[in-house]
Amino acid sequence: MMRMRLNSQKAAMRSLRLARNYSSSEYERLVYEGWILYDTGHREEALAKAEESISIQRSFEAFFLKAYALADSSLDSESSKYVIGLLEEALKCPSDGLRKGQALNNLGSVYVDCENLDRARVCYINALTIKHTRAHQGLARVYHLKNQRKHAYDEMTRLIEKARNNASAYEKRSEYCDRDMAKNDLSMATQLDPLRTYPYRYRAAVLMDDHKEAEAIAELTKAIAFKPDLQLLHLRAAFQDSMGDFVAALRDCEAALCLDPSHGDTVELCNRAREQCNEQQK
Repeated sequence: MMRMRLNSQKAAMRSLRLARNYSSSEYERLVYEGWILYDTGHREEALAKAEESISIQRSFEAFFLKAYALADSSLDSESSKYVIGLLEEALKCPSDGLRKGQALNNLGSVYVDCENLDRARVCYINALTIKHTRAHQGLARVYHLKNQRKHAYDEMTRLIEKARNNASAYEKRSEYCDRDMAKNDLSMATQLDPLRTYPYRYRAAVLMDDHKEAEAIAELTKAIAFKPDLQLLHLRAAFQDSMGDFVAALRDCEAALCLDPSHGDTVELCNRAREQCNEQQK
């Protein structure tokens, strides 16, 4: 169920409803109802279902649901401690390796956010012990934060070896190596998934650094063709502005502001490009 929720929301919702309808116990039914509520944007109601389920039977599923829903917001120190406690309670309850691996992975992420890197490392290693492959990425993040870049790169390499054709893993590994190696990883990411936008942004930035302005613009244009989002349009506008192509910069700014009229950096860039266009027309 957990893997399905990550991969296919519609299929997961169908499965949750079927599971709820055929639940053998009240506490299980409440957990499934909680996930349905959470996935349809009713977070507080989902938390209430988790609480009610726990009051009937302390189960992995109920504690995990409550921790997951609470962690879906900015956590202060006290809230983080509470979520940690919930995940630790979940891990004390019977469950299968997939679910316990996910709980350990989530626990590691909360510890990272609390800057407790040693405990996070233990969580990720324990998750890997029960073959939760995604924990390699969390462990790589811990090494990176400890300024152990080579260990971070090696950890992502282990993930790539286990999860072949994983574009996001190549993309993430690119953050832990030098520029040439990063370019190779991002090229592979694009081959595996041409619709990921980060590799295009990275290549465009490198090309601008190398004073290859036209190629940088072309790289961004490829991505904008399939995803004209604010970040891409703003970046191309900034590049065009730096090249003195104020008409093109203004056009991209106006398109970006259609997506978010209050984006401060784009508003500022738009005003500057408009002033330059007006100056050129005098």
